[in-house]
Amino acid sequence: MIEFQVDRHSGVATYLQLVSQVKQALRLGVLEPGDRLPTARAVVEATAINPNTVLKAYRELEREGLVEPRPGQGTFVTRSLSRPEAAADSPLRGDLVAWVKRAHEAGLGREDVLALVEAALAAAAQAPKGSVRAATTAEAPSREDTT
Repeated sequence: MIEFQVDRHSGVATYLQLVSQVKQALRLGVLEPGDRLPTARAVVEATAINPNTVLKAYRELEREGLVEPRPGQGTFVTRSLSRPEAAADSPLRGDLVAWVKRAHEAGLGREDVLALVEAALAAAAQAPKGSVRAATTAEAPSREDTT
């Protein structure tokens, strides 16, 4: 079962935070087709947000074809976004967890790690297919630029 976390200082609309968390749970296999999402009442009690915010998030997920409401029963997952490469036991995920641990041990914080990942994603998107190219300092923001 998913437990929602709301960051009131993130600048991201609360309903979008809920949508994003459901999608992440779907990608990681935490939620699978047939699973029931928490009731709006349960989410409100756990997060102290407006019930309409929860309903708006669930409507957005329904619009995207990820969930369906069943009157009197709740809201259920209709499809998965998970891929075997992202599973908890996948080698790729294990490599990434090890890399993040090394980054933290090197003194990098969450924002530094996210900046590096964003730079790596951008570099990979620009690289010709089949080649590996490291991001240069010109492509990645320095620590000074992100503070």
